[in-house]
Amino acid sequence: MPRGYKDVGVLSNEEMGSFGSAIAVLRETFAYPRRGKPVTRFGLYAAVLDLGNNLGLAISTDGVGTKLLVAEEMRKFDTVGIDCVAMNVNDIVCVGAEPISMVDYIAVASAEGDQLAQIAIGLREGARQAHISIPGGETAQIPELLHTSLHNEAFDLAGTCVGNVAMDRIIDGTRVEPGDALLGFSSSGIHSNGLTLARRTLQQYGALDAHAYVPEFGRTLGEELLEPTTIYVDLALALMAACDVRAMAHITSDGLLNLRRLVAQVGFEIDYLPDPQPIFQLVQGAGELEAAEMYRVFNMGTGFCAVVPEADADAAMQAAGRVGLRSWRLGRAVASDERAIRLLPLGLTSDGDQFVAG
Repeated sequence: MPRGYKDVGVLSNEEMGSFGSAIAVLRETFAYPRRGKPVTRFGLYAAVLDLGNNLGLAISTDGVGTKLLVAEEMRKFDTVGIDCVAMNVNDIVCVGAEPISMVDYIAVASAEGDQLAQIAIGLREGARQAHISIPGGETAQIPELLHTSLHNEAFDLAGTCVGNVAMDRIIDGTRVEPGDALLGFSSSGIHSNGLTLARRTLQQYGALDAHAYVPEFGRTLGEELLEPTTIYVDLALALMAACDVRAMAHITSDGLLNLRRLVAQVGFEIDYLPDPQPIFQLVQGAGELEAAEMYRVFNMGTGFCAVVPEADADAAMQAAGRVGLRSWRLGRAVASDERAIRLLPLGLTSDGDQFVAG
């Protein structure tokens, strides 16, 4: 039985032997541009390029991952486009940028049928929610690479998003101070991370396939897993208009360990954790997974975080309510040379790319 992400073949960045080497090679390209040199480091949610005259171009790319396998199994393709948009725009806003546009990459085993049109429906809805355009992209037919589906419907989906930000308004966490409030904002469920572990656990050890009806959800497992990722563009813009936002974090794979991606030389003490949705409880029970692994892999009900001065916390939470999102005071920034993330209700502390007791 799998006990975590590594057991189903997914390694963290720190565990990938060639990841650091690849970053070192690509960092050499920072010296190449005549215009638009990167001003942010690797590891942030998006890169920012300096275009001059205080104008920054934010750029990021992401895909939907193995959530696409659930879409294949359910033969339902009209929502994963929302996830594709969400995974990109949610990263762009974390550096203080407003998303402008996105291009997509769709690879399919076969262009027959209406699969591409269904994917486009989701992309359109995601673009509507994020207030962006999708003016182009790439569609590739590569049956020799994509051959996992019984119905010849294997596919991959990714995007690249750009946004604009004033160079003097970039948000990367450098202004976070001990005592600042850490706020969390609700997710819609599993989003688009951890699906490999969730699928393997529920299907192999929970004896549930995607078409199984789950009373706790009031729908099938596949429908629950395909619930679209929340798009946080309206939230981020509302927060930046309402208060002094010092950091934002899209809670994806690595869970609350994503807070370590901030440039801030602080740690975070989290003394409140919201109750996670039933999907997380089902995965944890079926796989007998430790809480440390659950909070390392999944968002556990908190899909986005922001750090603001304590005096601005109430205004930030009110802004979240105005855009229809629940919010919580998760904790606070604290002085920490190790930049530790402590989950006090669970007695867990970050140690590299994992949580351990302590």
